[in-house]
Amino acid sequence: MKWRRCVSLPIFAVLILMDIVFYGTVFIFLDDWVGLRSSAGLTNAVIFTLLASFTLFSFFVCVFTDPGGVPSGYFPDIEHSDGSDQESRASEALKKHCDKCSTYKPARAHHCRVCRRCVLKMDHHCTWINNCVGHRNYKAFFLLVVYATISCLYSMVIIVACGVQKDWESAGTIHVKTFYITSGVMISLLCLTLGTLLGWHIYLLTHNMTTIEYYEGTRAVWLAKKSGQIYKHLYDVGVYRNITMILGPHMLKWLWPSASGHVKDGTSFPTVRDSL
Repeated sequence: MKWRRCVSLPIFAVLILMDIVFYGTVFIFLDDWVGLRSSAGLTNAVIFTLLASFTLFSFFVCVFTDPGGVPSGYFPDIEHSDGSDQESRASEALKKHCDKCSTYKPARAHHCRVCRRCVLKMDHHCTWINNCVGHRNYKAFFLLVVYATISCLYSMVIIVACGVQKDWESAGTIHVKTFYITSGVMISLLCLTLGTLLGWHIYLLTHNMTTIEYYEGTRAVWLAKKSGQIYKHLYDVGVYRNITMILGPHMLKWLWPSASGHVKDGTSFPTVRDSL
């Protein structure tokens, strides 16, 4: 049952954190700053509520979307492998065999020790969504980070603006000041964490690379530089094409986490060699 994935302490922690940030931003800091009954307060409340809603929706899409498993009976196409004889083709096929699942796996698929199965185009296993981030839910995960980062930045602006305009001489007790400072520091740290994560996945997205592939390619990059060559990731087929392979061909659907009709079966991907 997919609903069992929600029975997880990290997921409860994320939902509680979202609730605290939303309630504090709207009903404490925004109300104290301009008032929720004012036009400015209502406008900001609506905008922040929309951002929070998209964040929450993306989160649940990540949790409930299967990242993609290896199709039953899958066997690698060794006839078109790089090997020139039967022995090299057999060796190539052997490298794509998962001993733990006792099955063959496609390129870019990896075995997850937590999920106990091979996941298509696996990026990493995320404790906070109690699920793997892979071929079918990477778009939702990326948008989750995007919306969460924007929401936190919006919240930080409201908290700082509220703190700057507040009359501390008449209303600023030591407890209120401590609350404002603590809230500002916490939301700033959250913005920094999510912003760093967003920057990292923007890099991976534009290079059509997973986190696992990045670390696997570190040695290949070093060897290429040592020999005076330039390393090119096999699946990096150009920035725009890389983006459309994840977010979709239609820009109007890029920001909708569940719009994944463009996602293929995940057993094969375009490579740089295809254009040669």
